[in-house]
Amino acid sequence: MVTTEWIEAEVLKAVPDATVEVIDLHRSGDHFHVRVISDSFDGIRPLQRQKQVLSVMKQHIPHPIHALDLKCMTPAQAEIAGDTAFDPHGGGQGVHIRRIQKNKE
Repeated sequence: MVTTEWIEAEVLKAVPDATVEVIDLHRSGDHFHVRVISDSFDGIRPLQRQKQVLSVMKQHIPHPIHALDLKCMTPAQAEIAGDTAFDPHGGGQGVHIRRIQKNKE
């Protein structure tokens, strides 16, 4: 089973200066919400930010990771971002849930 710490370490390979927050959405080790916050994202389009992270993570999708909700933002964007995570399988069609705390193993 994949842990939140392992996801964090993998993301840091792509964005070494980032603050990484990982939530195991179902506590199953295969559905994750990941916030990647970095000054290096300034001036970079959102899709390019995600591609940077996915360059490392894509080898782990669809196994052992089934779902990866990525939010890549600058620190200024993180300050005003909502306090929700998207669960792609929640409620059958996907649902936003509150990011109350990180579900560390």
